Amino acid sequence: MRRSTTGHIIPALTLGVVVAAVPFAVIYSVAHRHADFSAQVHFGGVGLTALTAAFAALALTIAGARRRDGRTVLVGTAFSVMASLLALHGIATPGILIGMNGVVAFTGGATLPVGAALLALSALPALRRPRSLRPLVYFQIVLLCGVLALGTVGMLVPSSVPSVPAPGSSAALTLLVVGLALFALLTLRAVRTFLLTHRRADLVVAVGIVWLASALPPAMLLNFMELGWWLGHGFELFGILVVGVPVALDLRRAAQSRPLVGDVRCADLVAAEEAFLGAQVRALTICLARKDEYTEEHTRRVALRAVQVGEELGLAGRRLRALATGALVHDIGKLSVPDAILQKPGPLTDEEFTIVQRHPEWGEKMLVELGFATDVRQLVRDHHERLDGSGYPHGYDGSLISLDVRILAVCDVYDALISRRVYRDAWTHERAVGLLHEESGTSFDAKCVAALERVLSRERTPAAAAV
Repeated sequence: MRRSTTGHIIPALTLGVVVAAVPFAVIYSVAHRHADFSAQVHFGGVGLTALTAAFAALALTIAGARRRDGRTVLVGTAFSVMASLLALHGIATPGILIGMNGVVAFTGGATLPVGAALLALSALPALRRPRSLRPLVYFQIVLLCGVLALGTVGMLVPSSVPSVPAPGSSAALTLLVVGLALFALLTLRAVRTFLLTHRRADLVVAVGIVWLASALPPAMLLNFMELGWWLGHGFELFGILVVGVPVALDLRRAAQSRPLVGDVRCADLVAAEEAFLGAQVRALTICLARKDEYTEEHTRRVALRAVQVGEELGLAGRRLRALATGALVHDIGKLSVPDAILQKPGPLTDEEFTIVQRHPEWGEKMLVELGFATDVRQLVRDHHERLDGSGYPHGYDGSLISLDVRILAVCDVYDALISRRVYRDAWTHERAVGLLHEESGTSFDAKCVAALERVLSRERTPAAAAV
C-alpha cells in the first residue's frame, strides 16, 4: 500500500469547501426573491431558537470555567452574546410585543460582527492558561447585561434605539467588510489547525465559521421582504451550532479547543499523540515502552526535537505532521529485536549489531501492514542513512535522502549521544554538537545541524538565565 498523508486530507478539504460554499450558493440564487413570512415566524423561529442557543452557550461558559479553560469561556461568551443579540432581534419583531422599533435593525447588524470580534480574541496567549477566570466571567456578565439593557430600553422606549444600519448603507458596508475579515482570519486558523491535527472536528469548525460568515451579507444588504435575509438567519443559527458542538466535545475530553485559535504547534502533536495523531500511534508507543522504556523515551524526545527543527526550517503543516508521526515510531522495528540484545548491559558484538541494523526494515514492514503513509514509512526506513552513503540499511547517498529524513537523523544522533546508557556515560551538549559539526556536510546535513543548534540555543538560554 503506497499512499501519502494527503491521501485522505485532500478529499476531506474538498468536501469541506463544498459544504462551506452551500450557504453562499443558496443565498445568492434566491437572495432577492420575495418572502412573505409572518411576524410570528420571525418571532418564534429566530427569537425563541436563539434564546435556547444562548442558554446552551452559557452552559458552555460554565463548563469552561470549571475546567479553567479561558478560551472556552471566551468562546462561550461570544456564542452567548451572539445568540442573545439574535434572540433580542427576534423578540423585538414589530407587531408581536411592540410596534416599529430600532432594536431589530441594530441587533441584526451587530450580532455577527460582535461575535466575530469576540471569537478572534481567543487567540490571545494570555487565555491559554489565564491566571484568573474572573475577568473573563465578569466580561461576559457585562456584555450580557448590556444586551439586556438594550432590550429593556428598546422595548420600553422604541424610539430610543436608532434603526441602524440600514441595508446597503455605508455603516452596513463597513460592518460587512470588518466582519468578513474577522471570519476569514478565524477560518484560516481553523484550517491551519486541521492541516496539523487531521481531526474532522477541526474541519467542521472551519465550515461552521464560513456558515456564520455567509449570514453576514444578507444581514447587511437585504431586508425582511427578501428570501435571502431569512435564509441568512437560518445559516447563522446553524453556524453557531456547528462551531459550538466540537468545542463542547473537546471540553468533554478535558482538552482545550484549538481550531479557533490556530496555535496548535507540532510539539503538541508529540505531547498528545493520541488526541492529534490517532490511537494507532499511541498504541505503538505503548508497545515500545513495554519493550524498552529507554527506547520509547528516546523516540519521544527525538520527535519533539525533529518537529522543532522542521518548524525552524519552514516545513509545511502536512510534512510536520508526518515528521511527528515518523519520529515517534522511528524505532518501532526494535520490537522485533531480541530483549537480550536490545537491553544488553554492554557493547554489542558485530553479530548483534547486524541484527539491530535490521530494525529500520522491520519497522517499515510493520507500518506497511498497518497502513501507514509512505512519507512516514520512509522516515522509519531511512533514519540511519547518511549523506556520504555510510549509513544503513541500504547505504543511500544524499541524493536519495529527503530533508525530513535528514532532520530526523540529526535529532536522533544528538539525543542518543546526550543520553546515558548502561555501557557509557552521557555526552555533554557541547561534545554532541561538536561531533555533529565535525560530520556536517559529510554524514549530516549542515542546514539541519545549524537549525537544531538554534533550537537548542533558544531552549538553553532561559535555563542559563535562571541559574
